[in-house]
Amino acid sequence: MLEYASYALVLFSLGMYVVLDGYDLGVGMLSLVARPERRREYGEIVATAWDANESWIILAGVVLWAGLPGAYAVILPSVYLPLIGMLIAVILRGLGLEMQSAADGYRRGWALLFGGASLAATVCQGLVLGAVLTGPKQYDGVFRGGAFDWLGLYGVLCALGLVAVYLLAGAAWLQDRTEGWSRSVVRRTGRSLLVVTAVMAVVLGLLLPSADPQQLQLGQSVRAVLFWLTVVAAVVAGAVAWHGFGRRPDWRPFAAVATMTVCGLLGLTMVSVPVVVPPGLTVHQAASPHSSQLFLVLGVGLCMPFVLAYNVYAWRSFRGKYVDPVERPIPPLPARTHPLAVSPAPSGALRTIVRRTLLVVLGILATALSQDVFGGVADWIGPVGVTVLGCTALTAWIVGDRRDRRAGYFHADIADVTGSAGSGAETTS
Repeated sequence: MLEYASYALVLFSLGMYVVLDGYDLGVGMLSLVARPERRREYGEIVATAWDANESWIILAGVVLWAGLPGAYAVILPSVYLPLIGMLIAVILRGLGLEMQSAADGYRRGWALLFGGASLAATVCQGLVLGAVLTGPKQYDGVFRGGAFDWLGLYGVLCALGLVAVYLLAGAAWLQDRTEGWSRSVVRRTGRSLLVVTAVMAVVLGLLLPSADPQQLQLGQSVRAVLFWLTVVAAVVAGAVAWHGFGRRPDWRPFAAVATMTVCGLLGLTMVSVPVVVPPGLTVHQAASPHSSQLFLVLGVGLCMPFVLAYNVYAWRSFRGKYVDPVERPIPPLPARTHPLAVSPAPSGALRTIVRRTLLVVLGILATALSQDVFGGVADWIGPVGVTVLGCTALTAWIVGDRRDRRAGYFHADIADVTGSAGSGAETTS
């Protein structure tokens, strides 16, 4: 039964990622059509918790690799190209987001990079989903397909459907966190995206039996009842979102969209379990040994509360409407009649550079010795020796930097420069 616990952890992590990072990606895509003065606001809203949201997909990948290695071995080679594209897009998305907030100029370009990378990451995720649902070509648990098997009609439709879902989540999140949209614009945009999402869900659901080589498991009464319960719950949540767009309370549309997303994932699970990878790779066949399952469930089970606590803390810390901070310009330095005297670099700076260089070399040398690079020494400097040397080097680094800071080698306070300029001007006058 532990393999089903691992399977549940994968589904839970994927669900948390789609719900949490989905609105991040949706806000990024909506920023492409937003006014230039609104793009920075969208980026600042996403910047509060986007890195914590993306941690869930890493957790899902780790659990899939360690708990269901058979499924991992088939899925990963079948979607190498879209996964690589998604990783590149995620990196560029983070770069655009951070630079949009920090750069002095060219903010429009960084904002466009953030939005474009969000769209690219969503499309790649949809292509991966379509490839998994249509079933990679496999034989005895080994992928036998080509490098472009993921590029099909159903995969493209999955990508378009996921774009619609994330845009809907982003619109609902913006209603909850901003004041910039008028009620009429929120209502019109949210309801339009809701209709598109519903249409794509119906189309993908009707095409799934012909696209999926696995016979859908709805013959059992319990399974069928649970599946239709998820459908009814999704329809009710969609009605709540329809009514909530453009009306208070502002959090209601996002809660409804998140419920719709969870119901969709549960519905897919109901029609496929125990099959992990179509057409016939089950949870039991793809699972790792019992000892690995036990270690994984305990380890990940202990880590998940901390990840959840971080998400809750971030949400609580940045709750409420976004308020654009007032940027206070830095006052100019007083005019001076003669250039400031530049003091020579203290000799302590040279000592700091030499000390840090030696500590880095010591760390590299300790690692090389532990890996027996030079031969015949790994038996007397093992993991314990590396740990001792590493802790010693880190301690020396910290102690030396604290001593140099007290000596004033790293002191660069602008107040000192201002005071020096002011005293120079007074002396001249």
